Amino acid sequence: MGINVLIADDLKFIKLVLRELVEKAGFRVVGEASNGEEAIELYQDKRPDVVLMDITMPKVDGLTAMKEILKIDPEAKIIMCSALGQQSLIVQALQMGARDFIVKPFREERVVASIKKILDIE
Repeated sequence: MGINVLIADDLKFIKLVLRELVEKAGFRVVGEASNGEEAIELYQDKRPDVVLMDITMPKVDGLTAMKEILKIDPEAKIIMCSALGQQSLIVQALQMGARDFIVKPFREERVVASIKKILDIE
């Protein structure tokens, strides 16, 4: 399939879970960022097809990182991730250009369906 995914989350456990879900679905993880600053740098370097990005991260948060990535590439496909109870941030993320959002804790089928939906693949 050749779909490249960048994962940005400050929690190692979440990155591990997302990597397993993504790779099990046949996609390739091309980078892992621990904060928004790293996510922006990795996006510029790797140009992934999809970014799975946490909203709450140190240094540069997910919303700010998304804004910067969209300046670099207005067509960037970013799926925001957040914990329950962050509905206002989710709405804000979608208004700012996120293509979708997934809520933690993740359900495998929801993550995979979201990636497929925004890439328009079956």
